[in-house]
Amino acid sequence: MEAPVLSAQTDTIEVTAGPLPGAFAGPRVLRRLLVLAAVLAGAVALVSLLPGLDSVRDAFAGARWEWLVLAAGLEVLSCLSYVLVFRAVFCPRMSWRASYEIGAAELATNSVVSVGGAGGLALGAWILRRGGMPAALIARRTVAFFLITSLASVTALVVAGIGLGTGVLHGAPDRALGWAPAALGLAAVLVALAIPPAARFLARRIGHSSVEKALQALAAGVEEALGLLRARDPAVIAGAAGYMLFDVAMLGVCFAAFGLSVPPAGVLLMAYLIGQLGGLIPLPGGVGGVDGGLIGTLVLYGAGATTAATAVLAYRAIVLLLPLALGVPALRQVRRRLQTQIPPAGRCDAGRTRGGRVGALAVETD
Repeated sequence: MEAPVLSAQTDTIEVTAGPLPGAFAGPRVLRRLLVLAAVLAGAVALVSLLPGLDSVRDAFAGARWEWLVLAAGLEVLSCLSYVLVFRAVFCPRMSWRASYEIGAAELATNSVVSVGGAGGLALGAWILRRGGMPAALIARRTVAFFLITSLASVTALVVAGIGLGTGVLHGAPDRALGWAPAALGLAAVLVALAIPPAARFLARRIGHSSVEKALQALAAGVEEALGLLRARDPAVIAGAAGYMLFDVAMLGVCFAAFGLSVPPAGVLLMAYLIGQLGGLIPLPGGVGGVDGGLIGTLVLYGAGATTAATAVLAYRAIVLLLPLALGVPALRQVRRRLQTQIPPAGRCDAGRTRGGRVGALAVETD
């Protein structure tokens, strides 16, 4: 792969065109889509044929399509929120078209490669590198993006946990089911704050250059995230919050779509946040991991097994299929651009202004 070349005369980066890396090339993506389709078909067959699931099948038969349309709309808003925070963190001056194509392609990748969102971030990082953004800057802002989107979930975990623990939010069968997650969320925040000094301390004592660079990028990424949060950029805050909250709301609508009782807000939020940890299991689309995590957590917090299974299966179908519908065409467009021509990309300012605003990479694809 040919590296980007910086032109001293134009102060822009000219990048040669090229195909997507092997992990994201057409044949491999197609195979992963086929595997995901087979897994989904198997899940549908199990729900349709297995004895003892009559109540689930009856619930699906009574679906109210207007609610499912609303659920799909909320998922679209969640995806657009992802694009918003992606653009705000990586490159606020990037064209909206380019931001949408990269963000939607990342979401589609996460639907077929579920490792906590790492697959989509890897694809986005590669595209930005081909567009001329320096690798060190990509690494730093990738860490910042991951932390900011994760912080939205951790903040919600702490708020919901304290609410359930104090009784301000109702629905938890035991107040310990509120206090324990809240404590874990606060511990996660403290660990994140301790990363920069700890990572730099280790970097000074490790002779391996690649490990040292990774630790330095990790420390710089955490500081980048803190800087963005201190700047109170509405796009960063609204994008990160919307990406999660619209998804939570969509899960709640999936209960209503089948005439089921929607869990209390605190329980719904807590079950969503804990259940999503199942996505860390490397399964196609997270099928099995996230589903089991969500259903199990909802049951733990008092929902009926049939109720939880019905809503979660509908929710997961929308979460998997709608980002694919949006992202696959975007990924094809990215592939076409990379295989034909790459427009010049302005250098991305690695620093911040005095007001804390991050510099921007001006990528024009319109």
